[in-house]
Amino acid sequence: MSIKTAVAAAAFGAAIMVPAVHAADNLSVVLVHGAWANGSSWSELVPLLQQRGLHVIAVHNPASSFEADVAATRRVIDDQPGEVILVGHSYGGAVITEAGNSDKVVGLVYVAAFAPEVGQSVNAIVSAAPEPPPWQGEIHADAQGWLTWSAAGMAKYFAPDIAPEAAALLAATQAPLFSGAFDGQVTAAAFSSKPSWYVIADNDQIIPPGLQQMFADTMKATSVHVASSHVPMLSHPQVVADAILAAVAGAQ
Repeated sequence: MSIKTAVAAAAFGAAIMVPAVHAADNLSVVLVHGAWANGSSWSELVPLLQQRGLHVIAVHNPASSFEADVAATRRVIDDQPGEVILVGHSYGGAVITEAGNSDKVVGLVYVAAFAPEVGQSVNAIVSAAPEPPPWQGEIHADAQGWLTWSAAGMAKYFAPDIAPEAAALLAATQAPLFSGAFDGQVTAAAFSSKPSWYVIADNDQIIPPGLQQMFADTMKATSVHVASSHVPMLSHPQVVADAILAAVAGAQ
């Protein structure tokens, strides 16, 4: 059963079937967070992978520029003992698209993520929309050009399907993003030569689900749909874990 078929069945109450995964000392799962986050954004997901015996490490990117985030991710990839399944959420999808060209990376997993093509930036993709997104007014820029969300906006648009206190915690602990980070352009798209998986969040108000489907189709990814907001790794961590497990199995 494909992961897409399995999750469709799960929507009707059937158990999700995922391939058997045998932990290997030379394979790591590297998680790359999105904007306004850090490695702790994977807190609901990491235990599910560790329970399957996988070595998991979450990157903490500086969010100061696209190039700096790619460099930080590459350092983590290079530090792993062997092969890597590289996972990216949101803006982290752009980061893994560039950093995933490492020879160590044997699979890519996009979680409600941007997947720019060569020469594209996140800002170029967003600006192509016919009108500004409704959440744009919830973003505040400080005097140095670092961006943060309002707590109300994060609860309404970013993570409406997690507990209110959890959304409030996200807002309070968010990592500011330098505005220029979204201008960084991909120079080589790893998904053009690496097998890819994509978790499409059908209730996402940040990256439209139709755009996510387009990304998945472009990279010919194995895709799975989940009735989630922009943060499926928090609201539906098992679905995201199963997609990663499928990528791990595919690499073995």
